[in-house]
Amino acid sequence: MQPHDFWQTIHPAGAHADAGPFVEAYPARFTDGRQLLLPIRALADGRYGLASLIVNQASFAVLSALADDLAARLRPFSPDVVVGLPTLGLTLAAAVAERLGHGRYVPCGTSRKFWYVEELSVPMSSVTTHHARRLYVDPRMLPLLEGRRVALVDDVISSGASIVAGLRLMAAVAVEPVAIGAAMLQTERWRPALAELSPIWPDRVVGSLVMPLLERTDAGWIAEDQGIGPKRGIRFSENPTR
Repeated sequence: MQPHDFWQTIHPAGAHADAGPFVEAYPARFTDGRQLLLPIRALADGRYGLASLIVNQASFAVLSALADDLAARLRPFSPDVVVGLPTLGLTLAAAVAERLGHGRYVPCGTSRKFWYVEELSVPMSSVTTHHARRLYVDPRMLPLLEGRRVALVDDVISSGASIVAGLRLMAAVAVEPVAIGAAMLQTERWRPALAELSPIWPDRVVGSLVMPLLERTDAGWIAEDQGIGPKRGIRFSENPTR
């Protein structure tokens, strides 16, 4: 496949073998069996890799399928408002909020507007960026959050750093999200970071697609176990997704 061909088509169940080994793409599965081919990105050591998803490069049909699925997973939590995390999480959060019947959503941002206040911001790090940022919530949006059931949405949860920043920001405005949603959960290495913040958070996470750690072999990429924590010596700092 050409790079621009990924994230464009939802394939019927069973269209692609999902047992591996895989050459260049991993067939992620929705609950109903439909498949989405994702490019495999090698990590720093070249031995391990992860499937990648960039939602703002996805076709409208794929974005719609992800939003439909995630909205269905979040609906049992009865959220009153969806809060989106930048940057790619904003695309997904808006679509999810619309499917939940909301008239709007609340976007967080890393660009400081002149009316923002530092007290309503937290440091934010991500494996996709190499510079320090701060995560802000617009003070004008606080009435939409106060006393409401909030769902925090991002595109991908990988190391957990972005979600932890989002949770810290919500705590700064006295909000405890009832759920955390993502289009993709990359392995389970995010669990310790969320559990360290509070043991309640890992159980409030839902995701449409769950990706294993992949290991390169002579035959191709094979799926490793999805246990907590990466194998010793693996560098995730150059992972192209969060």
